[in-house]
Amino acid sequence: MTMDPIKIAILAMGGQGGGVLADWIVDMAEHAGWWAQTTSVPGVAQRTGATIYYVELLPEDAIKAAGRPPVLAMMPTPGDVDIVLAAELMEGGRAIQRGLVTPDRTTLISSLHRSYAINEKAAHGNGIADPNKVIEAGKQAARRFYCLDLQALADEARSVISASMFGALAGASVLPFSREDFENTIRRAGLGVDASLDAFSRGWRAAETAPPSPAPVDLQRPIPEVPLTAASPRTQRLLDEVRAQFPVQAQAMMVVGLRRTLDFQDLRYADQYLGHMRDIHQLDRQFGGEAKAWALTCAAARYVAVAMAYDDVIRVADLKTRGTRDDRVRMEVQAKADQLVYATEYMHPRLDEICGILPARMGRYIENSPKLHRLLNPLFRKGRFLKSGTLSGFLMLYALSGMRRFRRVTLRHQVESQSMAQWLKLVSDTAHHDYDLAVEVVNCRRLVKGYSDTHERGNSKYQRLGLAASQLLGRPDAASQLRVLREAALADTHGDKLDLLMRDIVASPT
Repeated sequence: MTMDPIKIAILAMGGQGGGVLADWIVDMAEHAGWWAQTTSVPGVAQRTGATIYYVELLPEDAIKAAGRPPVLAMMPTPGDVDIVLAAELMEGGRAIQRGLVTPDRTTLISSLHRSYAINEKAAHGNGIADPNKVIEAGKQAARRFYCLDLQALADEARSVISASMFGALAGASVLPFSREDFENTIRRAGLGVDASLDAFSRGWRAAETAPPSPAPVDLQRPIPEVPLTAASPRTQRLLDEVRAQFPVQAQAMMVVGLRRTLDFQDLRYADQYLGHMRDIHQLDRQFGGEAKAWALTCAAARYVAVAMAYDDVIRVADLKTRGTRDDRVRMEVQAKADQLVYATEYMHPRLDEICGILPARMGRYIENSPKLHRLLNPLFRKGRFLKSGTLSGFLMLYALSGMRRFRRVTLRHQVESQSMAQWLKLVSDTAHHDYDLAVEVVNCRRLVKGYSDTHERGNSKYQRLGLAASQLLGRPDAASQLRVLREAALADTHGDKLDLLMRDIVASPT
């Protein structure tokens, strides 16, 4: 009998129970008379680098046959791992990149769900990595690849993903232990036993019935249906106009736009959104939009709503004090009905954001006064932690969200309204000469989002693209070239590469 242990690598982020899973495996092996060892290699942070837990298991008979105690490794070695367990799909991808997964020996068990990285969330465009690339890599790299939504199974059982991963490990039949051995290990732990056993059972069943090769993820988003009736009689008029006066291709997105502007402000604001869309659709009809599937109206249906429902301090406070947000937080931390949950909010409004919620004249006066800037800036240099679960913290946020009724007179609203008016004028002027370029000008509004530094960077790049659109006007390839610049701007955080590309494209002859 050889002295080669079973080698298991577990990749998990903070709070996913990777350490618990490793301890369960060790406990199960030791109760079966095996030698077992677990170590951990911590990552940089909870999402930028997951912790790798490493387990080696060796049967007692092999040790007796060898006549000496084993020498077990402290961390996994590329090309020398039997089982890899990943608590998130991209962590499975990282295991493949590190060489921990090999086609001659490794069984890869990965959860299908995603916990998005910071760079995915902060991207100006859609920064979400393609999960199908990881799935394809897993098919080629692993001897056997189980790709299951283990987080969903754990949520259904009101447990944690470590329990469903333990079940998937059992269902994959890659360890010489019975299902009873696995379940008894959970019972010995003594915490959340019933929920953990439920999640274990779901994970076991999913792995046992898994197809030989995981199917790709369907990334297509279904088009929502346009409702026949509105929730309120006051909004029925708006819905009826959308259905009767606008092309079918744009109706679904326009309903979303109405909901967003209504939620952001009020019924009058939603009516204002519809007014902008009337003007855009008239422009679209005037310059042959019907032959191009109403591309201008469809693009504007989304980005006019995004421009109107901008992110400001009032909006942030409004979202943080909603009951639905509290319900979501309780669900995420799996709080019981009799447990109190206190959320600590990190708030760092700069002086510019504070000026933005003041009446326009007052906010502008402070912004243009160097003396007041020097006096007030030190008060907003550091972020603050606010407990929204306490009465004082909640009332502070609630009072701030209540300023929504005064939003139209604030400096931020005046700035956003002026910016939107300039954008719509540019769209109209461009459509008179180049329809396709006007559509691209509408899509450029995608860059403007968020607040603080994120808003400044996005708005700066959007302004440069607006200038480029004016300079490209009249060229036969204007639309395609502006599209290239927009995609570069979405991928370029600081805009340095965009400036270089702009000089090349705008200055180059057709």
